[in-house]
Amino acid sequence: MITSLLVANRGEIARRIFRTCRDLGIATVAVYSDPDAGAPHVREADTAVRLPGAAPADTYLRADLLVAAARAAGADAVHPGYGFLSENADFARAVEAAGLRWIGPPAAAIEAMGSKTEAKRLMAAAGVPVLSVGAEPTEADLPLLVKAAAGGGGRGMRVVRDLAELPQALAAARAEALGAFGSDEVFCEPYLPAGRHVEVQLMADAHGTVLAVGDRDCSLQRRHQKVIEEAPAPGLPDALRAELHAAAVSAARAIGYVGAGTAEFLLAPDGRFFFLEMNTRLQVEHPVTEAVSGLDLVALQLQVAEGGHLPAEPPATTGCAIEARLYAEDPRRDWQPAIGTLHRLELTLPHQEFEGRGLRLDAGCGAGDEITVHYDAMLAKVIAWAPTRVAAARRLADALARARIHGPATNRQLLVDALRHPAFLAERLHTGFLAEHAADLTGKAPEAAGEAALAAALADAAERRTALPSGWRNLPSQPQSKRYLAADGEEVEVRYRITRDGLRAEGHPGTVLLDSAPDRVTLLVDGVRRTHHVARHDRQVYVDGPAGATVLTALDRFPDPAEQLAPGTLVAPMPGTVVRVAAKPGDTVTAGQPLLWLEAMKMEHRITAPADGLLTALHANPGDQVAPGTALAVITPHA
Repeated sequence: MITSLLVANRGEIARRIFRTCRDLGIATVAVYSDPDAGAPHVREADTAVRLPGAAPADTYLRADLLVAAARAAGADAVHPGYGFLSENADFARAVEAAGLRWIGPPAAAIEAMGSKTEAKRLMAAAGVPVLSVGAEPTEADLPLLVKAAAGGGGRGMRVVRDLAELPQALAAARAEALGAFGSDEVFCEPYLPAGRHVEVQLMADAHGTVLAVGDRDCSLQRRHQKVIEEAPAPGLPDALRAELHAAAVSAARAIGYVGAGTAEFLLAPDGRFFFLEMNTRLQVEHPVTEAVSGLDLVALQLQVAEGGHLPAEPPATTGCAIEARLYAEDPRRDWQPAIGTLHRLELTLPHQEFEGRGLRLDAGCGAGDEITVHYDAMLAKVIAWAPTRVAAARRLADALARARIHGPATNRQLLVDALRHPAFLAERLHTGFLAEHAADLTGKAPEAAGEAALAAALADAAERRTALPSGWRNLPSQPQSKRYLAADGEEVEVRYRITRDGLRAEGHPGTVLLDSAPDRVTLLVDGVRRTHHVARHDRQVYVDGPAGATVLTALDRFPDPAEQLAPGTLVAPMPGTVVRVAAKPGDTVTAGQPLLWLEAMKMEHRITAPADGLLTALHANPGDQVAPGTALAVITPHA
């Protein structure tokens, strides 16, 4: 019997596993790197062990440190969560060699699926359809997808539409795969731009029972990483669904699988499906399966690890569940990751975190936590269940729209717009969905910030008011003025007076101030009462109002000349490591041309020339660590 469990992971998956352990009466042990010392998963565990190491992310990759931590804390079992070492056969063996119980599949099964090329060979032998091309791809094979044989998460993937681009794509994929997974093995397969990503949740015990516990659609992706997932996969004919489940069960049986796992397939528009890979662990999107099945998949993992029996048949699923991944990134700026302090993350939930069927929040961070470059950009997952798919999408979109999220930029608005998009609601899903509808989802201008800026200025005045309201004068005078920078880079100036007759704000005729406080302003606009909630953190002002969330940056009345950069200076948009440089001083460059790549939050980000011109200076070399705002290059525009 398991009495104490160490989770060899961090963030929301560690917290989610701890929640089940509390239900079952199992003591919990957390591990943490130095930046995670005050993280929620550390605070919630019964005991915690520090993992020493110079590079924070690498500490979670040290099998020896994790095994030593389990022994030191008196744990008798180890759960790997997902990511890090969850699909590492050597780690599974090290855990078992130390006399600890491993919450996962046998090491041999992990090894069999660890290489996508070997996995495809095994699945083809088991009669499961696979995608493949010859050793020398031809024009007839285009478009191609170059993929890393080890690892996942979209790293080491490149789409090739012209054979002339293949050598460069292979080289770039190998370099990224080597850095991410320690292996530069890559392979090619046909790329189906209109294909759907459909997967089957598996549970297997040591007594020969293998269950297909429903299916999921995970087609909405950016950079080959999932953004929105749902269960069950919509629009599948019963016969096709049965075939997918049977293929997944065959895949598991072929490698003697035990525990929780997922068989992933690519579904072609003509109804054919092909095996992609098998994830030998719990998936990030497992909550949607729990919501429609009523199961606790972590509890089942523990039950199987203790030698228990699974039921002969999986439970029937009911309703629909959809999960949205909230990332600290800006989709309107090429998915640029964002860091900084998360001041607030609040959703109105009818249930507790990590459980509940109507709405569920699985978050790895909370108010006051620092979002850093050391780990991936996911802040939380929000999951909604409803009797129908449309109702689940509406509930989830509304919850996200009403959420108060103050801190780094997020993809919240993209998630809301995608969930409300007619094509999504009509089940027209495929892996290119976000790219196809980019104009609707990432190309739209932000909501006008005028009213939000007025509310911000009035809240600021309320905080500073004395015996007389700010802006009040016996005699006519110059209006009060505040300047803000909106999310689209436009400057917004607010000019107003408060007279005996009330508010007089330029550009807002007929707007009446009903009430103002430092954190709340209520306006009457064309006869409609509109309340704005305002929060300030240094120069950042967050306004949550009826039209949505607006983020403003308060500007100084007189800019500091020392902060001005030379014309044409290209600065680092984020902290990171320079991994590649593709230009040199003296080169003539064109707008959009890649100059260098930064690695941050486990992803590579391309830095491009903003305009045509001459690259007159380059201040970046591979291996350099750069901070936000660091000058990387100077481009002198052509005369």
